[in-house]
Amino acid sequence: MKLNFKNILGMMGIAASLASCSYDNYDEPSFQLDGRIVYQGEPIGVSYNDVYIELWESGWQRLGNIGVAVDQDGSYSSLLFKGEYKMIIPNNQGPFRKITNDQSGNDTIPVNLTGSRTMDIEVMPYYMIRNTDISGGSNKVTATFDLDQIITDENAKEIQEVSLYVSKTAFVDTRTSIATTNIGGGDLEDLSGITLEVDVPDRVPTQNYGYARIGVKLEGVEDRIFSQIVKVNL
Repeated sequence: MKLNFKNILGMMGIAASLASCSYDNYDEPSFQLDGRIVYQGEPIGVSYNDVYIELWESGWQRLGNIGVAVDQDGSYSSLLFKGEYKMIIPNNQGPFRKITNDQSGNDTIPVNLTGSRTMDIEVMPYYMIRNTDISGGSNKVTATFDLDQIITDENAKEIQEVSLYVSKTAFVDTRTSIATTNIGGGDLEDLSGITLEVDVPDRVPTQNYGYARIGVKLEGVEDRIFSQIVKVNL
């Protein structure tokens, strides 16, 4: 029996439809893996959607990795299938250095996922922002804080700039700030008791509050380390 072109197209359509149905019948990922990027249990703040981790599932490397963005407060979350994964923080991601994992003997973190799980990722930051106090009023925002240098060996980094950012929304970084003030690293006389103050311009429409946090840029490091976000009166 001969098959004309229309017959062939029809059969191809049926096959594609069946394949699609078969694909749609697969269970969706239902296990949640979440946690934070931390130093000694303290979360490390970063800018939104700029720092990410990679998850590689054993046996599926040819399909690529699962990229998981780290949120502003240092948290991450992903829905996954049951399985064995390798978690990797790509090079040059984040204002920190990776540390050696006891199981793998390198910076790859094995993850055996048999159910939903919370797992913090320990790293070594160059600096931590400590004792932060941010307040606002009369269209000004003031911040006082200390900087704690964690890495002091040959991997240490100099401070390029320390900044106070104020945003109208809870997304606070260089891209969203409506008021910013900076101190160059060379102008810091001490890492304790640093004070920054910035005037906030009029908001249209009027808004009597905002969100603020400290950011620190290091020499040779793309990603800033941030304090946690604080809602302030304006």
